[in-house]
Amino acid sequence: MDSSSADRRPPVAVFRDPTTPAAPPRFATGVHDHAQLAATALAEVATHAPEPLRGNGIRRAMAATADLVAAVSGRVTHLPGEALPTHSPSESYFRVRETVLPAEQAALHGVLVVLRGLADLAAAPVSGSDLALELAGMRQALLDLLATPAPGAAPAHEQHLPAPDPVRQADPHGEWSARWIIGHQVHVLFNVGAATAVFEAARHLRREEPAAAVGALRRAVTQVRGFPAAMAHACAMPAEHYQRVVRPTMAPPAEPRPLSGRMHRGYKFFRAAVRELLAELPEPYDELHARAPRLATARDELLEADLIDAERHATLAYSMVYLRHSIAQHPDGSANAVAELRQIRHRRAAAYAPLTRFGDRYTAAAVAALRD
Repeated sequence: MDSSSADRRPPVAVFRDPTTPAAPPRFATGVHDHAQLAATALAEVATHAPEPLRGNGIRRAMAATADLVAAVSGRVTHLPGEALPTHSPSESYFRVRETVLPAEQAALHGVLVVLRGLADLAAAPVSGSDLALELAGMRQALLDLLATPAPGAAPAHEQHLPAPDPVRQADPHGEWSARWIIGHQVHVLFNVGAATAVFEAARHLRREEPAAAVGALRRAVTQVRGFPAAMAHACAMPAEHYQRVVRPTMAPPAEPRPLSGRMHRGYKFFRAAVRELLAELPEPYDELHARAPRLATARDELLEADLIDAERHATLAYSMVYLRHSIAQHPDGSANAVAELRQIRHRRAAAYAPLTRFGDRYTAAAVAALRD
């Protein structure tokens, strides 16, 4: 990126390492009240309505989230992420850090990510269905980060909150480049939040607390469903611009080596959490359902959402790079970007086939035949 683009880059977002259990944050009642107002505002956005209704709803959610930022900031000293070390080139490029972090700091950084995401969503051309999934993931992330119970009915009185204008760049290319980073930061927020909840579910299972495990898995599902929506948000730009401007910033000479999805620590955390969960719940779907139907259903929903993420990753890559190789592949290699993502999908589908209600038995059989 040139210096003018660098000046418009979003701040570094910091997330806590989800592999280590942490005590819930301690906030005063007023902070939780603001969190519930923000959660309610996110739930009330008319995601499929035409403008200006949709935009007005997003701006109301922005205003409520900005009030939540102010409430949390009044009780937590902000930790600048720029001073923290990176663990991979991906963390440096996408301006994220994952580290051991007090729960209160994690909450503040997470709310800031949501606020930046909302400001961009007020202008981003995303579909109503993706917007609904991303907002639901944001809502769950806020409630989890602040350990706030989900709000019940909306307040009887309407909150007249000042609605800030969405941040728009004078240069549309600067806006698209910032969106690429902002969408990925929201994606990491969901990765870490889902991983935290799945690790929690595994711990509940080891303590023989199935009801608590079900609750944790349901929280995770909401954020996993947001994975592809956040990526669609990041990619809400012309494919030609991505090819000509954004893609070169992730490969030499802009980067020492090509960036790859395998470098994303947040997603590695989530994959590790799923493996730990399946070590605790290895039974086929029918067997688990006979023993613990609510657990079987919750696991099924998590694995299906994870598989859909893999499927949508392939189709989204096709829309942005068509039949080209990824920047991490040899240009003359036998598989292109979409083919490699399809292979990831097929391996995941084969592994999940016996564990899900509507598993892909055909893919499972084909993968098994290849192994024989």
